[in-house]
Amino acid sequence: MDAGRVVIVGGGAIGSAVAAFLRRIEPGREVVVIERDPTYREASSALSASSIRRQFSQPVNMAIGAYGYAFLKEAHRHLAVDGELPEIGLRDGGYLFLAPPAAEPAMRAVHALQRAEGVQVALLEPDALRARFPWLSTEGIALGSLGLAEEGWFDGYGLLQAFRKRAIADGARFLHGEATGFVRDGERVSAVELGDGSTIPCGALVIASGPWSGQVGLLLDIDIPVRGRRRSVFVLDTPEPLEPCPLLIDPSGFWLRPEGRYYLSGMSPLAGEPDPDDLPLEVDHDSFEERLWPALAERIPSLERLKVASSWAGYYEMNTVDHNGLVGRWPGFANLYAATGFSGHGIQQAPAVGRGLAELIVHGGYRSLDLSDLSPVRLAENRPLVEQAVI
Repeated sequence: MDAGRVVIVGGGAIGSAVAAFLRRIEPGREVVVIERDPTYREASSALSASSIRRQFSQPVNMAIGAYGYAFLKEAHRHLAVDGELPEIGLRDGGYLFLAPPAAEPAMRAVHALQRAEGVQVALLEPDALRARFPWLSTEGIALGSLGLAEEGWFDGYGLLQAFRKRAIADGARFLHGEATGFVRDGERVSAVELGDGSTIPCGALVIASGPWSGQVGLLLDIDIPVRGRRRSVFVLDTPEPLEPCPLLIDPSGFWLRPEGRYYLSGMSPLAGEPDPDDLPLEVDHDSFEERLWPALAERIPSLERLKVASSWAGYYEMNTVDHNGLVGRWPGFANLYAATGFSGHGIQQAPAVGRGLAELIVHGGYRSLDLSDLSPVRLAENRPLVEQAVI
């Protein structure tokens, strides 16, 4: 348990959530958030497709999903400021994961684990898939996993701003600046050095710098295995509505979900394909023409006639070791904490991680949801916690 000022490097959804919960749990604790870009122009929180699910392969992520969904359902109660209710726009819709024959045994095994953890999910064979989703081609598909509850999508930027406003209303201080160095006294980080030459003493330090967390770690001579991996998102105008439409995950690597009268879609590299670090945030239009559109049209024949209404690119803060978040005290330090590496799941995991890390800092342990499986200690002990359901 650390006394004194908590300094958080990174004011996106995760950093803002940690700040908000710190001030809620211990109102007297001084909290300072350092954010180098208060416009959030390149922040993952602002550029996310902003969905939430329970269909993961690790129980801790399933529990985080349940907590996050319940929190978003009550966001108006948790995050209202002076009677102003946040606009989160949570929509129920479910996720539908499709599996080819080779992946069917793995899907059935994960399904059994999910059911044991209380996830409401159904396995659908091709005939049942076609009956429920008549616009879907099941060619090459053996099985589908459909979430029946506690899954959907929401306004991620709205959630970021709601956490930020709640934290500020409760007394947290947000500074526009960039951490350029740290003062270390043995196992403790005693101060943060900023680019303008100023220094901020700290009793505890939290690295919540998203895709730039690895660069921040280098300033402390530690290897945080988090890198920015570019993902392009396309807004599609379709010739006819796909009803009903969950968030679809295809074996080819694409995902698709509704967004008003449009649909959002993107594509992740498959295992073994190149996925370079820190590419410029420029939309990869070539990948749309060469890979995404053909894959969409094969799975959903009507999308042969789609039009792209707009597009953008954002970063996944990819944990290159096991694709799971790094949450908790960093090995070898008494007062350094991490909240990073969520590999595309940060916006949905912000409520649980924000509360959990605040509890760990204030109380020395978790009180509401045990996140110890995500501790960075697993890196030092070579115990990767691999998340298979990464989109």
